[in-house]
Amino acid sequence: MARSAELFRTTDRRSFEPPLTIGVVADTHVYARGARRLSPEIAELFARFEASLILHAGDVATASVLQGLGAVAPVVAVVGNNDDAELRDLLPETVEFIVGRFAFALLHGHTGRTARSEAKRRFAGRVDCVVYGHSHIPLIELHERTILFNPGSATDRRWQPHFGVGLIHVTAEKIEPELVLYDDPRHLRNVGRQSSVHGREGITRG
Repeated sequence: MARSAELFRTTDRRSFEPPLTIGVVADTHVYARGARRLSPEIAELFARFEASLILHAGDVATASVLQGLGAVAPVVAVVGNNDDAELRDLLPETVEFIVGRFAFALLHGHTGRTARSEAKRRFAGRVDCVVYGHSHIPLIELHERTILFNPGSATDRRWQPHFGVGLIHVTAEKIEPELVLYDDPRHLRNVGRQSSVHGREGITRG
């Protein structure tokens, strides 16, 4: 993983202290020979919300995406089924980490019948929040006291009405995930701390 950290600006840290804002992205599908790119407005959004950690839930496709995100904050990433050989060699299938008293898990979800069912099967009831990708379907739900969070795709919405990224706000008492959905990346320039975003469901530990 030392080579991964050096090349891709990923971090081997697995313990963080709240308060912490986490930027979340998945399914960027930025291929080396393709025209698709990760819009700079996404990194700018994470910087504006002062994200101190960024999660990528797989199908990065090429390392340049992680390098760009790593200029904003340390990145934790997992491998997806469309990642290139270099990423498949260096990124793990799953990552578990903690923020204060809360346990998190990160996976792509491509090894199960559906990404949602795989996230549930592997982590529901075991962690406080599991972040996954693969389906390109933005979703926040609570299952067995575990938050399941899929940010959707930042670049390829397929049959969904919106592109999506996410923010997770963690305090000593609460996890608060948010979906940021958009039709055009330029719309992200208008999303600030007081803006309305989509889908909020928290979990509190007393």
